[in-house]
Amino acid sequence: MQNTFKLLGYVGLFALAATASAHVVLEDQAALAGKSYKAVFRVGHSCPNASTTGIAVRLPMGFQGAKPMPKAGWNLETRMAPLAEPYNSHGKTITEDVVEVQWTVKNAADALPDAWYDEFVLRGTLPQKPGALWFKVLQTCTQGQLDWAEIPPSGTSTKGLKAPAALLEVLPSGSQQEHSH
Repeated sequence: MQNTFKLLGYVGLFALAATASAHVVLEDQAALAGKSYKAVFRVGHSCPNASTTGIAVRLPMGFQGAKPMPKAGWNLETRMAPLAEPYNSHGKTITEDVVEVQWTVKNAADALPDAWYDEFVLRGTLPQKPGALWFKVLQTCTQGQLDWAEIPPSGTSTKGLKAPAALLEVLPSGSQQEHSH
């Protein structure tokens, strides 16, 4: 119960900080270490005077077993890569995992207009170790791109960054032994 109240407090603080400076943000900006996490990326606007035609999320090290949610009118692709540190999942050693998820609009008429917002969703398992996880997001538009990939040199303050990556604060969890999807 105490972890739940602490989590809610962190979520509120991170929501205020992130929405003030970023334009691709996570809906839930804090979560418990070692748990399943549903990452909802909110795209608040596109490139100036253009529509969004693609979103590519580069997953941080330690985010395991990513499974993206399909989106009507958009193609979905994942990119796999060998892992520097394999992990075990359901008794199986995982040596290669998803490192990037891409949504690309199928028809120009279905592009996300600048005046609207949308959400792009994936889920995976968070690392056991608490700390900041930064999701870098490349937003492609009918004219240009925005690379939300800036990470502060220290800490988690995105103040002064023009295109900050989406921040997830991984918090200590009470029990590291639980497993959930």
